[in-house]
Parts: sequence; C-alpha cells; structure tokens
Amino acid sequence: MQNKREIGFEKEKEAVKFLQNNGYTIVEMNFSAKCGEIDIIAKDSDCLCFVEVKYRKNTEYGTPIEAVSVKKQKRISRTAMLYLKIRNIKSDFRFDIVSITGTQIEIIKSAFTTPAGKYYI
Repeated sequence: MQNKREIGFEKEKEAVKFLQNNGYTIVEMNFSAKCGEIDIIAKDSDCLCFVEVKYRKNTEYGTPIEAVSVKKQKRISRTAMLYLKIRNIKSDFRFDIVSITGTQIEIIKSAFTTPAGKYYI
C-alpha cells in the first residue's frame, strides 16, 4: 500500500504529463521556501503558471478544488512572489490548479489571484 507522499509524487508526475500534453513547458517542480511550496512552475505561452496539484480518490469529502483553501492560496501566492523576486522575473503569471479525481484530470486556469487581486507585477 502506498503512503500519501508516494501517491502525491505519482499524481504530480501525472499532472506534468497532462500539462505537457496541453502545451505547457515545465520550468521547475517542487519549489520550496520557508513560506510554502509550489508543486509545478510552468509556462503556458508567455505566461508563467504556478500550479497546485490536488488529488482525491473520489468526491466523498469534497472536490480537489475545494481543498485549495484561502489559507493555501495565500501561502502559494507568498511563495510565488518570493520565487519571482529570487529569480528576478518580471512576467505575467497566474495560478492554475490541476484537479485529479480518480482517473479524471482537468486544468483550472486562473483558479485564484494574489490577495491583492493581481496576476502580474
């Protein structure tokens, strides 16, 4: 039986393949900082995407999208701002979610904004 970490890693690999099949270019995976972690950083055309991967076996306890709480969105936003600062990137960006339920997978583009409501700096 797989543990949650193994399942999460497997689903992130699945999300990477799905994103690539949908025209995304993977820039980095599992960027981690004191303020949080970003599962996947990718480019969709000229837009930098900070991608959160969420998996649920079924929707008995809610959908994967519902698992990305406001608190989680803020943590991802802070981490993304730090990433942009560290890498000295000035680019349009957005926050996407790859939602995996059982074997169904989908991308939710522009799933949320930064607390200030801006997608770019």
